[in-house]
Amino acid sequence: MSQAINQKKVGENSMINHPMIFKGLGFMLIAIPIMFLLLIGNPTIANAQTDPNQLTKAVQEIEALDGMRTQLASTLKNQPEAPDLDTFKQVCKPVGIRAKQLSQENGWKVRQIANKYRNPVHSPNSLQETMALANFEQNPELMGFWQREMMKGEKGTAYYRRINVEGSCLACHGAKNSRPKFVQEKYPQDLAYDFKEGDLRGMYGVFIPDIQAALTEFTP
Repeated sequence: MSQAINQKKVGENSMINHPMIFKGLGFMLIAIPIMFLLLIGNPTIANAQTDPNQLTKAVQEIEALDGMRTQLASTLKNQPEAPDLDTFKQVCKPVGIRAKQLSQENGWKVRQIANKYRNPVHSPNSLQETMALANFEQNPELMGFWQREMMKGEKGTAYYRRINVEGSCLACHGAKNSRPKFVQEKYPQDLAYDFKEGDLRGMYGVFIPDIQAALTEFTP
């Protein structure tokens, strides 16, 4: 059973997409209603063993992560030179590093997932991830949703949040023949091209283990 977060139109003033969403009042306006709907409207999750504070924190951290992605990608606008490997290290790599840090700091499993991936490590590796991507593809207004899952025999709650293509992303993810040289050389299995602004780029996936499992994992 899943809990969806919908939005009719995602724009620059959208609360769910704003990089500063969780500063001050913005966080209260989005996090509390989401958690209320999650726990009251979804008995399956309300009765589960995933810590509700962790669910709230997951929304907060993923919005901050996407805000970082947006901010870094915006530095590519109006650049006279084509992106190179140094551009990748400055713009794309920090997002992946932060996702790994979130996993280590919280005991979560955080991934960036896409059907049209650049690095095969980001391809969906379970039926649940494949179906989650299909859900976003079929529902353009859907921004994110929760559902109970089991990962490698471990029970928990998964949170999926869509990633949309922005105009600044097209410098590396536009037409196949216009991809930077370093992309063609570094990623021979690249599928992440021919996007248009507003397309579904992929999603963030966060798996939060149940309380008892998390306590066991972090017991010295």
